[in-house]
Amino acid sequence: KMADRGQIRGGLVDGPLAFDNAVSLEAAKTKGIVSTVAGRADILVVPDLESGNMIAKQLEYLANALSAGIVLGARVPIVLTSRADTAETRIASCVIAALIAHAARDKQQAG
Repeated sequence: KMADRGQIRGGLVDGPLAFDNAVSLEAAKTKGIVSTVAGRADILVVPDLESGNMIAKQLEYLANALSAGIVLGARVPIVLTSRADTAETRIASCVIAALIAHAARDKQQAG
């Protein structure tokens, strides 16, 4: 709904999409999904922490994806890592949090 109201800019937003339709153009075409995002999603938004954790672990363990755990919506980004995360994942999480915090600060100072 935020995308429909023009509150999200600079990207294409669509959904909800099933996971296969979000990440596989072939699956989306087979199912007749008409969307500029289907099969090309860079960011997956989930409804709750458990769903997000499940998708993140699947990507990490089955696709060897590098993950970064960030929670947004508070005054500052919150780094959220798992006890099983590697040092690389922990560093990536800190870097992403720092980038988001700096961008927010710069935006606040600009106007």
